Amino acid sequence: MTTENGGGALRPSAEEQYAAELAACAAADDRPRPPRWRMSPQAVVRYVLGGKLPDGTVITPKYIGDRRLVEVAVGTLVTDRALLLLGVPGTAKSWLSEHLAAAVSGNSTLVVQGTAGTSEDSIRYGWNYARLIAEGPSEAALVPSPVLRAMRTGAVARIEELTRMPSEVQDSLITVLSEKALPVPELNQQVQAIAGFTVIATANDRDRGVNQMSAALARRFNTVVLPPPATEDAEVEIVAQRSAQLGRALQLPAEPPSLAEVRRVVRIFRELRNGGTSDGRTQLKKPSGSLSTAEAISVVTSGMALAAHFGDGSVGADELAAGLLGAVVKDRVSDAAAWQEYLEAVVRERAEWRDLYRACRELGV
Repeated sequence: MTTENGGGALRPSAEEQYAAELAACAAADDRPRPPRWRMSPQAVVRYVLGGKLPDGTVITPKYIGDRRLVEVAVGTLVTDRALLLLGVPGTAKSWLSEHLAAAVSGNSTLVVQGTAGTSEDSIRYGWNYARLIAEGPSEAALVPSPVLRAMRTGAVARIEELTRMPSEVQDSLITVLSEKALPVPELNQQVQAIAGFTVIATANDRDRGVNQMSAALARRFNTVVLPPPATEDAEVEIVAQRSAQLGRALQLPAEPPSLAEVRRVVRIFRELRNGGTSDGRTQLKKPSGSLSTAEAISVVTSGMALAAHFGDGSVGADELAAGLLGAVVKDRVSDAAAWQEYLEAVVRERAEWRDLYRACRELGV
């Protein structure tokens, strides 16, 4: 699929942004490839986790986490089962889904975005109503969904936030996943998926009970749970890497913040998320928000924007304070109390964080 970018896409697809790395991985790949895969399963894992190719080409890591989880995810895609990436907000489910699709089929854009308003047409097909009225049901009048296009081309279809969709829309996937076919009764035909077709879905742990998957649908998926970063160091690496990438993509005229500044943001998020300081000495109130890694990346990127356009280009406490306040205080009562407690009990007591305490106090709540 080609995309119109008007001179430069704000957020290129994975296959566009990492075209050179995908090509290098495929060129260096001498292992067997499943039908219509652009590279072998081993090469897909290498592309996702990063490394150095025999010719010296450096592949940047797209996902920082347990290698075995990625191997299980890729192994699932080789079978006839669909893959469900499950986790709390900010665990890179969509990011991993996109890069898996780009590596496997070279197209990560066959996406259905799950919302409360997603209709069954988004999973199956719709109609060009002008042609439908003029000509009646016909192949020319049919508008294929991303899933149907993936079935016809042997590609990966992505379904984002599966459990946000109404239950009856979710269940329209059952025939597709079990029979690898999609009936089109209006045309008296059935579309059969060709080899290479599969589905990667994502779902949020916190959405359980919203539109929970039926047992019949859940059986069609192999579920891989993506945990939050296990250590502070791992989360610092993720936030530093992604914020630097975003800064380049947005052409921000500011240097990425030092690892010390990134670590401050990450430690604040982890301590509030866990309800206690890293040394275990102080118990804390937990804010209502998820305080995910993705939100930490947003705080750092926002700090870079402020430093670039309203500061001296260097990210410090003043640039991070506003982003921290916006990320933590979602509820003006309970979250404000939790943030005030954290400022007074933790930030104020850390001598090396006095500048951050001052900047946060100046903003108020």
